[in-house]
Amino acid sequence: MAALKLHDLVLSGNCYKVRLLCSLLGLKLDLAPVDFMGGAHKKSPLIEQNPFGEIPIFEDGGIVLRDSQAILVYLACKYGGESWLPTDAAGMAEVVSWLMVAENEIARGPNDARLHDKFGFELDADLAREKAKRILGLMEAHLAKHKFLALDRPTIADIACMPYVGLAHEGGLSLEPYPAIRTWIGRIKALPGFIAMPEL
Repeated sequence: MAALKLHDLVLSGNCYKVRLLCSLLGLKLDLAPVDFMGGAHKKSPLIEQNPFGEIPIFEDGGIVLRDSQAILVYLACKYGGESWLPTDAAGMAEVVSWLMVAENEIARGPNDARLHDKFGFELDADLAREKAKRILGLMEAHLAKHKFLALDRPTIADIACMPYVGLAHEGGLSLEPYPAIRTWIGRIKALPGFIAMPEL
């Protein structure tokens, strides 16, 4: 098997998603730290690998992928089998619907609040926290009835959504009002092969 390589930032929840799934799958991953604050991801050679100027950037042999959700799909399909991403239409759609939540409501809610508070990004933190409270409320109601986000078992839906929810406190949001979410995070942390990231 060709070496798997991740152009990585330790504090990035999106990079962590890739590290976490690889660990859960027992895959060896070569990490190449990126000088994010120095803008290395927006300069050559990384900008040629991802013209969007973002990380993570993932390599598997001659394949180069961007976007954490897409990388999770690739890893699940190639190395994880049906358990992490089913191929039946209804099961796949259920998982993918949560990947969209990670990319939209969670990214523009808890993630944006964290970007403002922790990294000093100029954005509307109050709006981000309002969006965060809405998606956390929706997730709390769902997880009060389900052990995991999709199919009542661990899938890449959980890997995609958990990091920035678990880091919500870094954006000024407490998870104290959300016991089902806290229990869900605990279930993910109990999975064999789980690895942590700072503040999580």
